[in-house]
Amino acid sequence: MSIKPPFTDVDITTQDDGFYKDNSLPIALISKGIMVALVLWALVFPANANGTLGWVNSSLLEIFNQFYVYIVGLFVIFLFIIAVLPKTGARVMGVPGEKPEFSNFSWFSMMFGAGLGVGLMVFATAEPLGLWGSNPVVVAGEVQGNTPEALQSAWRYTFAHYGFHAWAIYVVTGLSLAYYAYTRGMPLTIRSALTPLFGRAVNGFLGHIVDVLGVVATILGVSVTIGYGVSQFIDGLYAITGMDWMMNITEGEAPAPGKVGLVAGLCAIMGMSIISAVSGVGRGVKYLSNLNLVLSLILLLTFVIFGSFAFAMSSYGSAMIDYIINFMSIGFGAWGPQDAGTFAAALPEAAKPLADDLFGGATNPWGSYDGFVGGLEGNAAALPPETLAAAYEAGNQGRQFGWQAGWTTFYWAWWIAFSPFVGLFLARISKGRTVREFIIGCVIAPALVCFAWMTILGGTAIDLELTGGADGAIIGASNTAKLFVTLGQMIEGGLLSAITVMCVVLIMTFLVTSADSGILVMNTIMSGGDQEVGNKHKIIWGLILTAVIGTLILAAGENNPMDALRNAMIIGALPFTMVMGLMCIALAKALWRDGKREAAGVMHSPSGTAAE
Repeated sequence: MSIKPPFTDVDITTQDDGFYKDNSLPIALISKGIMVALVLWALVFPANANGTLGWVNSSLLEIFNQFYVYIVGLFVIFLFIIAVLPKTGARVMGVPGEKPEFSNFSWFSMMFGAGLGVGLMVFATAEPLGLWGSNPVVVAGEVQGNTPEALQSAWRYTFAHYGFHAWAIYVVTGLSLAYYAYTRGMPLTIRSALTPLFGRAVNGFLGHIVDVLGVVATILGVSVTIGYGVSQFIDGLYAITGMDWMMNITEGEAPAPGKVGLVAGLCAIMGMSIISAVSGVGRGVKYLSNLNLVLSLILLLTFVIFGSFAFAMSSYGSAMIDYIINFMSIGFGAWGPQDAGTFAAALPEAAKPLADDLFGGATNPWGSYDGFVGGLEGNAAALPPETLAAAYEAGNQGRQFGWQAGWTTFYWAWWIAFSPFVGLFLARISKGRTVREFIIGCVIAPALVCFAWMTILGGTAIDLELTGGADGAIIGASNTAKLFVTLGQMIEGGLLSAITVMCVVLIMTFLVTSADSGILVMNTIMSGGDQEVGNKHKIIWGLILTAVIGTLILAAGENNPMDALRNAMIIGALPFTMVMGLMCIALAKALWRDGKREAAGVMHSPSGTAAE
């Protein structure tokens, strides 16, 4: 049978004139319609929106939690296979013989900038500390949280959430976009990655839906990132100024950014982002990125000099080995929900009549055995210790599912929603690279940077708590304030003030560049891959992004202002997760068929050729 050329005739119809000139009308209207509907819903019926999003999220996680975990594990395996195979790994993303557009140093530097973003500023200390107190090993009751025995498992899951699995998600999207754009000259849009499966069907409604899913996922992924970043920005301003109006101050609890402060900070950040985008200052994103890198290195150096660098480096080596040993179990250790009947059946006979009294505490992923026992009343509290221990063990599946759905799956959904944003960036800087270079360079290099960042900053926070210097102050702080509390425990005086101000500036520039770039990605998809976007569309998407974040923050509960954003993001990421699964199948087919075409001397497609 003859080998047909690949289908490359992707035609995304754009408007010739009018308000939507050079934009795809269906993509623009459907995307904006979904976002405007979400904003109006959250604005007019905030309690209903918050409750419904929470219910839908919980219901979907009961069905799809294992799907999220398994498919991300398969992404890693898929990339490993195509990198190892001699022919697929050596294929150049560009015309045969094309050299990389950037030097190795510049390429790695830009990936370093992509890896050190708002997420790492917020979770550099919060992630290791949080996992030190609660991770699957602690939840199973094998070790007690916040003890030296819990350190190994804390680092294991810290590395898992910010390591090779996370970057594999970005690379699946980035590699798909880069391969079709540079080897086949196709538009840099999501639908191009599905042409090996659907051919010219991507030129119609199917293609519009795929691109809309990419836009929606990007908006929600960027929204969560900006939401957490703004929260840390407000924490930093509070540390500098002490202005109480920005905070939610409840007696007995650590101060946390309140809704007034969050919305005010959001408007300030997004205002700067929109001005940057429309005034031409956006061209200085490269310079802002360089500034971010310099400030990040100063912050890192501060922790190296004044923090627990020796403790961090010893943690780095042992944690890396432990992470690799447990790599497959982390990637494919998925949990499903546990119902009351299954729990009751696993109980000792003496406890079965009290199953309803025991179920809630035994399956609570955020509690502990002591908390489970202390919360029992009546006949349940009178059960023998060995029976209570068996009852707690019977609820392990429920605890593991709740923990995984609330922590690991949240991260997988966040990275998936963020993958059009990061993937497009990685694709843009990787023209001329081989598939193997792209996978190894974009998965391993930035992950190692994330590991170092986490262990140096997070390791210092843990060491301060272990040695008793912090006396619970860092653990007790809100997630977005942990960095500033750690700095306060580590240094003092004028240096503390200077570093705190620098951190606030760093967070602000990260937020501005993230929002600016996110707006560009959304407009690039809507314009069929065109990176030259009109100012009016930048303004509109900037305002929509602001409205989405602001209204979902207002809709959420006072004590958990990020809940509605998190829930919306996990829901919105699910359809795009399925698209990414199809991307892998399509890319595998494209690489295999292109190998056969290369052998047959058929690599270019005339317009109208059937898809292969």
